[in-house]
Amino acid sequence: MSASVLTDLPGPKARARHALYGVIGTIVILGILGFVIYRLAASGQFDPELWSWLEYQQIQLGILSALLTTLEAFAVGAVLALVFGALLAAGRLSEHRWVRIPASFIVELFRAIPLLVLMFMFYFGFNSFGAGFSPFVAVVVSLMLYNGSVLAEIFRAGILAVPHGQSEAAYALGMRKTRVMLLILLPQALRAMLPTIISQLVVLLKDTALGSLVLFQELLYYFRQAIGGQLEFGQPAVPSAISVAAIYVVMCLLLSWLATYLEKRNRRSKKRVVLEGPEAEQVEQIALASGTEVSGGIQHDKKQ
Repeated sequence: MSASVLTDLPGPKARARHALYGVIGTIVILGILGFVIYRLAASGQFDPELWSWLEYQQIQLGILSALLTTLEAFAVGAVLALVFGALLAAGRLSEHRWVRIPASFIVELFRAIPLLVLMFMFYFGFNSFGAGFSPFVAVVVSLMLYNGSVLAEIFRAGILAVPHGQSEAAYALGMRKTRVMLLILLPQALRAMLPTIISQLVVLLKDTALGSLVLFQELLYYFRQAIGGQLEFGQPAVPSAISVAAIYVVMCLLLSWLATYLEKRNRRSKKRVVLEGPEAEQVEQIALASGTEVSGGIQHDKKQ
């Protein structure tokens, strides 16, 4: 059922009113932004002396090194979070209570604990007992536990969103749950989950900045310690904050652009899954039984 059946489409007056609201909102936002820029300029935050640190090669290399450290923590944390989330989602979808209940407990536990508390616990708490966690390990493990728990719910919701008729038809044909998950449910669920997964990875990237509070030498730590407090540059705390914010904005925009690109690509064309032999026949039978259209890419084994 289309949205036009449920709600009335806006008429000419409503469209004009909405356009006016958009113009007013844009003017207000630009006005606030202009006022902030004016106050920064009036307080001398754009003076060349406060930005002279950008000319030093040593500072530039330090920023590059901190950026690579941030990206390393993000990459490792993202991979571990995806794997951890997939395992927890599989556990929550399990038919066995001894698997489902512990997985649900872990998900709810680490979703409820703030990420910064996890970092403090792994670095300051466990190290007081001689655990020997480095700042990098404390940050990565915390990112894995927190974001992995959130991703587990994303995975579970995506799989449960697939029409039940397809899994029921697969079970009726004698397929086991593992094959149903891998061949029927996951390929369809991944399309719906992909933009949300990348959006959560954007959150994970921004969360790496919290590592500066546990002495992890990432971007924010470097800008705050090596630049923001330097007397020879006039203690450029605000310029350094603006610079590190701009870098994070660029990285997050790139990830958001990737999510938009993948979503548009999924809308344009469907993935071709090439199956042969009995698997192709089973998928066709499941699609017919559940009333789903079968797209190209299924091949039969003529030799059998």
